[in-house]
Amino acid sequence: MAELLFEIFCEEIPAGMQVRAGDNLAKAVTEGLIKAGLDVKNTSVFTGPRRLVYHADIPLRSPDIKEERKGPRAGAPEKALAGFMRGAGLSDISEAEIRSDKKGDFFVAMIEKEGRDAANILAELIPDVMNSFSWPKSMKSGTSSFRWVRPLQSLLCLLDGKVVDFEVGGFKSGNTTEGHRRLGRGPFTVKNFADYKKTLETKGHVILSAEARKEIILKGAKSACAKAGLELVDDPGLLDEVAGLVEWPVVMLGDMDPSFLKLPGEVIRLSMRAHQKYFAVRDPKTGDLAPNFIVVANQVAPDGGKAIAAGNSRVLSARLDDARFFQAEDAKRTLESRFDDLDGVVFHQKLGTIKDKAERVTALARELAPIVGADPDKAEIAAKLAKCDLVTNMVVEFTSLQGQIGRLMYEIEGGDKDIAVAIEDHYRPQGPADKVPTNSVAIAVALADKLDTLVGFWAINEKPTGSKDPYALRRAALGMVRLILDNNIRLDLSKQLLKGWAVLEMDNMQDPDTSGRLSDGTISGDERATIDNLVSFIIDRLKVHLRDEGVRHDLIDAVFTLGEDDLVAVVNRVEALQSFLATDDGENLLAGYKRAANILKAEAKKGELPTDEPNKGTQKEETDLFKAIEAAKPKIDTALEKEDYAGAMTALSKLRRPIDAFFDEVTVNSDNDQERQNRLGLLIEIRKTARTMADFNKIEG
Repeated sequence: MAELLFEIFCEEIPAGMQVRAGDNLAKAVTEGLIKAGLDVKNTSVFTGPRRLVYHADIPLRSPDIKEERKGPRAGAPEKALAGFMRGAGLSDISEAEIRSDKKGDFFVAMIEKEGRDAANILAELIPDVMNSFSWPKSMKSGTSSFRWVRPLQSLLCLLDGKVVDFEVGGFKSGNTTEGHRRLGRGPFTVKNFADYKKTLETKGHVILSAEARKEIILKGAKSACAKAGLELVDDPGLLDEVAGLVEWPVVMLGDMDPSFLKLPGEVIRLSMRAHQKYFAVRDPKTGDLAPNFIVVANQVAPDGGKAIAAGNSRVLSARLDDARFFQAEDAKRTLESRFDDLDGVVFHQKLGTIKDKAERVTALARELAPIVGADPDKAEIAAKLAKCDLVTNMVVEFTSLQGQIGRLMYEIEGGDKDIAVAIEDHYRPQGPADKVPTNSVAIAVALADKLDTLVGFWAINEKPTGSKDPYALRRAALGMVRLILDNNIRLDLSKQLLKGWAVLEMDNMQDPDTSGRLSDGTISGDERATIDNLVSFIIDRLKVHLRDEGVRHDLIDAVFTLGEDDLVAVVNRVEALQSFLATDDGENLLAGYKRAANILKAEAKKGELPTDEPNKGTQKEETDLFKAIEAAKPKIDTALEKEDYAGAMTALSKLRRPIDAFFDEVTVNSDNDQERQNRLGLLIEIRKTARTMADFNKIEG
């Protein structure tokens, strides 16, 4: 095996793009090498602000290939023979062997392909990979049509210590690299990976590994805090980002004016994190933020970093001064007094302003409150106030603090605690990892907000398509699913979506001739189809959510087909069904059901299914199955009424052995028409009984 070292050196790569780009590069190169017949081992990838590096062990040459390709039968049409020869690289059919099997003679071609030098493979593969590489954003550089995330600077590619020659974007590959811009620019000539890594670290002042840079930053930050009697506020996301901004991390502790601590902690942390990339620091005794911060520089300063820390402190002070001014201005008005200002902010051209949306959410939250155990009056007030901070100076400046600023303002005004929590939490959950509200008022407002969003965009036919979801509707649907399941909310989904539709119509977002139609409970066929489509969309999000928890998607379909759209009941049923099917009884019962369903399907095509109720029949196994079904039905019904789905499955499992015996010993298509009709009737009863739990036709296997 020979060592492969490949480096793409360019201008600064955005920190958020580095890890994925490294993974994509490693995947593309590795798959390309394997496809070319090379064995790839010990792969590793390194990412940094200005470079992507791929390292692996590969053979110097791909192996010679000798394989057989089976062709058409002797005497096959000319077109078939011509296609076979073309695919096998034969100039004449006489170059193929003739072999025989039970069906007669057929042609076999012996294909031999000579191996290729790995250097030649790489010289073709790497330009292809780079020219087709996908970045979220890219740019051209110079006169070349080649696009990269930032302008290329150089390409390094060594195989067994020798340069692999190729060219991309006007840059030829070589054996040189560059180090840190100020501390060790270079260029440096390298021989292999060990030499490359050592040279970068000792001469170039570049830590190649992102994980190593993170470790240096974290260790340095904790050490600096410990010396000052402080504690670092953990922030893994910021640590990842900062590690992608520096090549030679140098950690230092800065300080700020203690008077800024009067600002909300969220504002201070956001100013540090989002704008300055500083780590927050707290007093371990009180848990409160300290008037300090951790900054990571990308160089070693002659004065030990004092000037850098002072400069960063001035920048942060300017930011926090602005925040203090905005807070003072916002405090001049109550949160509720800003409600009418929402009329000046458009939510969507076809769905009105933020005020229109807030009014709809207010109506829905009051409706949902009793269902989730919330006080309707509190839910109504919280929904009205939830969006009011969007027109404050603080949220305009610090957009990501929407909800948090509203909560803080309302608390300062002495507002109700439940309403304050709901104002902040009504946006949640905003993603799979985000926490789910547990306060009942917050749940009511969060559900109402997401329900209105989904119904509104479905009503104007602005649904997600493929990978495009500009209004984050998948996230809203997943948020609804998590709110319902995590809080065990018993909700008739279709009914609540129809209420959302009614509120939307009363808000005159639909055509004038349809406004208010739902006051009598009616709905048109097209509107019902729209709601049904939205329910299916939400169920798809449920499938995604449950799939991550190891639940089979086909079982969700099997339960949902029965018309159940209480998500809690659906999930409980699915979990009971999955547990049942994992047993021998479940597996065999499913097989028996499928057999019965197939027979009935075939008979239905002939139009010969019986309509009369079956009886005990004439054969013991027939009688035993009849009795078993009659005994199971009431037990299943009773269990389902109590939502004891495991108990229903236990009752259903009692049919397994009678069904097995029936198919083993009884001839369904008896010559006696009366027997045949009765036995088909028993199969219908098997299907009907099983379908009280799920549509077993939807279950795979």
